Amino acid sequence: MTEQLPALQILITMLAAPVCVLVRHAKVSWAIAFGANVFAFWVAWQLLLQVQDTGAIRYALGGWAAPTGIEYYIDTVNAAIVMLVAGISSVVLLYAYSSVSKAIPKAKHYLFYAAWLLCVTGLMGIVITGDAFNVFVFLEVSSLATYMLISFGDDRRALTASFRYLILGSVGASFILIGIGFLYAATGTLNMIDLAERIPDSQSQRAVLVAFSFITIGVLIKAAVFPLHAWLPNAYTYAPVAVTAFLAGTATKVSLYVLLRFFFSVFGEDYSFGQLFLNGILLPAAIGGFLLMSLVAVFQTDLRRMLAYSSVAQIGYIVAGFSMASQAGLAAGIVHIVNHALIKASLFMAVGCIIYRVGHAHIPSLDNLFKRMPFTCVAFMLSGAGLIGIPLTVGFVSKFTLIGAAMDEGWWLLAALILISSLLAVIYIGRVVEIMLFRQSREGGQASTGMAEAPLSMLIPMYALVIVALYFGIYGSETLGVANEAALQLLGGFK
Repeated sequence: MTEQLPALQILITMLAAPVCVLVRHAKVSWAIAFGANVFAFWVAWQLLLQVQDTGAIRYALGGWAAPTGIEYYIDTVNAAIVMLVAGISSVVLLYAYSSVSKAIPKAKHYLFYAAWLLCVTGLMGIVITGDAFNVFVFLEVSSLATYMLISFGDDRRALTASFRYLILGSVGASFILIGIGFLYAATGTLNMIDLAERIPDSQSQRAVLVAFSFITIGVLIKAAVFPLHAWLPNAYTYAPVAVTAFLAGTATKVSLYVLLRFFFSVFGEDYSFGQLFLNGILLPAAIGGFLLMSLVAVFQTDLRRMLAYSSVAQIGYIVAGFSMASQAGLAAGIVHIVNHALIKASLFMAVGCIIYRVGHAHIPSLDNLFKRMPFTCVAFMLSGAGLIGIPLTVGFVSKFTLIGAAMDEGWWLLAALILISSLLAVIYIGRVVEIMLFRQSREGGQASTGMAEAPLSMLIPMYALVIVALYFGIYGSETLGVANEAALQLLGGFK
């Protein structure tokens, strides 16, 4: 069974989706989805341990060896990302049991959980496959499921947000597909390891250049890198909060993994950052993202939209690390993928608890909320501290590593801009905390009748992520060790 773990990683969630449709029962569908995700998390954990012990895994589907057959390739980089996707999905599904029950009609729950499972399957498939065309196939699986999940929002604007994401997402996926087609024309293979070997000696270097350009644009759209982020704010704001928490912790992170895999492993660091000077595109986009989007977040009055623009800013930090093309920069970007996933998922879960009881996420109306929902507010403040980068939080680990990497490269201005954007995070998170803690209630300081904490089924998963984030903030060397190992593997290419 151990030898079949790569196949089981994808198979269990993929098969669980149609089972949810067949049973057509809300609670049973949730149980199937949760069980499948927990199993996927266990498999991802076993794969990570196996990779750390014995090195990269190459699994030939159906026994057909690459490049004739399709291959799954697993190293430290994607084993960690798959584990992140399955872990975030499992925890948020626990949270979704109560959240979804209130936000979505019971008759549609089985469709919701089937779409969730397909989305998880697609995201894990993107990460685990070693075939370039299958990246596109799994990308479409996850994207189509995501459009459906967003459309379940109870606000009519969720349909508009879903349609907008469909249009932009389809453009991004088309660019990626065209790029992969040019790679095949230039090299005659779709296997990523073969691509990495054949690209330098290809007789069609113009086709390789065109492929590089198309894939770059497509991946930047799917990852919501500034200024190609237009689909993200509305999608995060109007989707069901459980969906937003899941997507914020996984979807853009997987797209950033695709960026890593193509530009460091397939095209190679020398070609991407040496000959084509990719950091000339990534670095300005990253700086614009974490500065301008942090500034935009300051002026938002909806808590979900504020956190959505903050997500674009945090993606900027990750891309800034990648643009350095150094071990320290890559490690900073990779560790922030994990850390930001924990922070943002828990923040959106806190917002979901507020909406569950208060009915809205309008920031100026959250006055004196701490007296009514202390546990939710504490979770929001702890996660917000991580977003800012206060010491002993995961955000501090990421930003400290990123600033150190920038200084090692001699990029002092970048280090200063990162600090400035962190101050902007202090403003928009601090404003919310000030309203929750100190602003007098409109009822004269008295708690509103009928107000109470969210159910334990929502609080416990939220605090599970908060505690994990605090642990990795205090013991940051654990995630940094994995990130450094992953960075070395990326810089060394396929082994």
